[in-house]
Amino acid sequence: MSAPALTFSDDQATAYDHVAEVLRGAGIDLDDQLLTPPRSSATSVMAVTGKAGSGKTLLLAELYKALKGAGVEIVSGDYESRKRRDKRSLAILAPTNKAASVLRLRGVPATTIHRILYTPVYDPEYERIAEWLTGNGERPEIEGLSEQALDRAAAFYANNTSIPGALAAAGLRGSDFITGWKRREEPLDIGFVDESSMLDDRQFEDLQEIFPTLLLFGDPAQLAPVNQSGAMVFDKLPAPRVLSLSRIHRQEADNPILDLAHALGDPDMGFEQFERMVEQAAARDERVVWGQRVEVDLMARSPVLVWRNATRIRLINAFRQVYGAPEDALLEGEPLICDGLELPLKHRKKRLDLEARGLIKGAQVIYLGAGRKPGFSRLHVMGAEDPQVSAASIVKIEKPDEEEPFIPFAARMGATFLHGAAVTIHKAQGSQWDTVQVFAPDLYAAARMGRSEAGQPLWKRLAYVAITRAQERLIWVVRNRLSVPSHPLVVDDLRAVPATPLILEETRAEDMT
Repeated sequence: MSAPALTFSDDQATAYDHVAEVLRGAGIDLDDQLLTPPRSSATSVMAVTGKAGSGKTLLLAELYKALKGAGVEIVSGDYESRKRRDKRSLAILAPTNKAASVLRLRGVPATTIHRILYTPVYDPEYERIAEWLTGNGERPEIEGLSEQALDRAAAFYANNTSIPGALAAAGLRGSDFITGWKRREEPLDIGFVDESSMLDDRQFEDLQEIFPTLLLFGDPAQLAPVNQSGAMVFDKLPAPRVLSLSRIHRQEADNPILDLAHALGDPDMGFEQFERMVEQAAARDERVVWGQRVEVDLMARSPVLVWRNATRIRLINAFRQVYGAPEDALLEGEPLICDGLELPLKHRKKRLDLEARGLIKGAQVIYLGAGRKPGFSRLHVMGAEDPQVSAASIVKIEKPDEEEPFIPFAARMGATFLHGAAVTIHKAQGSQWDTVQVFAPDLYAAARMGRSEAGQPLWKRLAYVAITRAQERLIWVVRNRLSVPSHPLVVDDLRAVPATPLILEETRAEDMT
């Protein structure tokens, strides 16, 4: 057996060995730490599936360490040396900024799928610094940059291995050294994709074009992507290519949140019986709370999870009312959710700039204030590697019983946002928060309707996804009430790094109309 026995359970060890054999066929021997040319150019896809707490992330992390130890280059998406063509490469991906940040907090250098599909184009002058920092060139002499600035860049890179961060430490702005983005031209070797239950068919096809060896990590109990008929991309793989982890490791720590999530797998479990289980868990463990109201103080950073859009809109408007938000403006600290980009085809470069900085559909953002131009906003993108941005924004506040949203302000084009104090459970997939509030009346409504998805009651899938978004504490809200805020909205903790203007903001005014 290849895997360390003290680290893995039997199912993890079996999965590790199967993956190691696939990697051996791709020219990477983890046992002997040898790298050789791949035996075949054919695409090989394998999936590791399991419910929350089954050890998928631990397995992913151990495989990453083994590949790095064998000499495989880790591709982060922020910079790739032109001299890497003869090296073997690994990229660790997630569908959202939040999902990638969860992995990074566990020591796994993950990035978003978009940051791998598109690569940054560096100014040739500053690319010399990047080549030096990555060990592929001599220490450069750059006009306008002192030796002390280069030393700061080297010190930063030694601790963080981030080229954009190192160049920022030298006193450069992103718009100084990144001139644009382009579709990846050269394929990579190996891709690990976490939260792969969120992948749609188009993303899966894109990834197969880039990675000859692709390993998907996913939870089959989550909700399938919209318009995928309840199916996930790994459902279509032949049985030998799907490795299932069944042992629940985190339950050994007596985690009541995971206990509740896995209780939903009982086919005889009804909604009322499950709620009694939640109430009993709350009575004996402070990590589960039987909530009589929505705690408004939490909504700015951790949205309430709901099923119905009507509930979401009602909670958002209640949130704004209790904070005294004016109808024609946003308060600093209000949460937003990126709903996509409204840009004509001729502004494809601006689209790439925005998406590369984390403004992709579903991104959670905190409003920091107005930008320097009308319609621009200063934003903090939650979970992004470089979170502070300033960008053209179109903000839409939906109102109960009104078809058209209210727009407090808008640029002519740019990133579009909905309010983020409450989100649907579908959109919450891939994200995790320390404390999560689940609006139980919505799940009761789903249970009463009797709807099913992929052969399982919909309310159970919704409850499972919502519950497993909580890392430390679950609040099961049972009444349609909202608390009074104990303090105003705050953003001081997010302002440690100044916002970096995007290329979009530097466009001439006449190009924005």
